[in-house]
Amino acid sequence: MQPSQPVNIPEVIQQIPLNYYLIISTALFVIGIIGVLTRRNAIIIFMSIELMLNAVNLLLIAFSSYRSDPAGQVFVFFIMAVAAAEVSVGLAIIVMIYRNIRSIDVGLLNKLKW
Repeated sequence: MQPSQPVNIPEVIQQIPLNYYLIISTALFVIGIIGVLTRRNAIIIFMSIELMLNAVNLLLIAFSSYRSDPAGQVFVFFIMAVAAAEVSVGLAIIVMIYRNIRSIDVGLLNKLKW
């Protein structure tokens, strides 16, 4: 039994057609949109937004790999940093809302009006 040759990851990624990445990314983005529009739970809404951001990240990485341009990977790094900040601020807001009204249902947020 002979050892297999090392595989270069960018070559393996480039063997997968770009259309597959487009289809998966579109499906993830649509699932995220449906989650934002149909759910009333604030945590699930935040998870759906994160799913949409990850769909965009997948496309940026795929295009970056196919064009051999690291600019897409740099954008992904900044998107992930912004997403982490968004999650931390969003969860802090959700915790404060839960402390006030004992629910994270976004339909009940009209009680916060004066």
